[in-house]
Amino acid sequence: MIPTAATPIDRSAINRANAKHSTGPRTDSGKQRSSQNALRHGLTAETAVLPTEDPAAYQRHIQQLLDEYRPATPTETHLVHELANIAWRQNRIPLLEAELLSRGTNPPDEQARIEFDIVDAHRAIANLGMHGQRLNRQFRTTLDQLRAIQSARREQEQKDLKDAASLFEAHKHKQVPFEPADYGFVFSKDEIERHALKLSRLNQSRFIAFTRFDGAPMPLPGSNRVVF
Repeated sequence: MIPTAATPIDRSAINRANAKHSTGPRTDSGKQRSSQNALRHGLTAETAVLPTEDPAAYQRHIQQLLDEYRPATPTETHLVHELANIAWRQNRIPLLEAELLSRGTNPPDEQARIEFDIVDAHRAIANLGMHGQRLNRQFRTTLDQLRAIQSARREQEQKDLKDAASLFEAHKHKQVPFEPADYGFVFSKDEIERHALKLSRLNQSRFIAFTRFDGAPMPLPGSNRVVF
């Protein structure tokens, strides 16, 4: 005779059996490994590089971003290093996902299957996805901060360089020495002179372009020759 319903005793036994597979590791060694999961993925650890990763590869990774963004101040350098740390963690996620799937689908033995099965793997991958979204937000925020700081710095540098070039030309016209440091400039004389020459040539080119393409024929500055 086949029973049509499980007795209370049978149901309790079934629940206990299922719990072995659904509530995580049951052995001391399994619990210890489970407690180290956060350290394993390292996505929230203070140190970006895990003991199993190559420090030299990490340094090359940082240098690539330093070469790309060319920080000029300690704050910019800090932000570039922060980008490097975030990106290093982001690059780890696909490798972790592949390792989790492999562990879940190909356990080495029955005990390993009990401690970590395919359901556990998918849960862990979902958790990695949340970490990935958080890291993406951090990367975008940090990059926006870096770009804003660098844009403001470059804009101020161009303004200061233009002012320095104007003072350089005024001193040259009066035939008096010009020392950039006397006006608080950090640029060298060569930098300022090159920028003054660049501005002069740009002004001439704009004048020629205007007379050729936009306005009536006009004489060149300081000349009676008409440009058509």
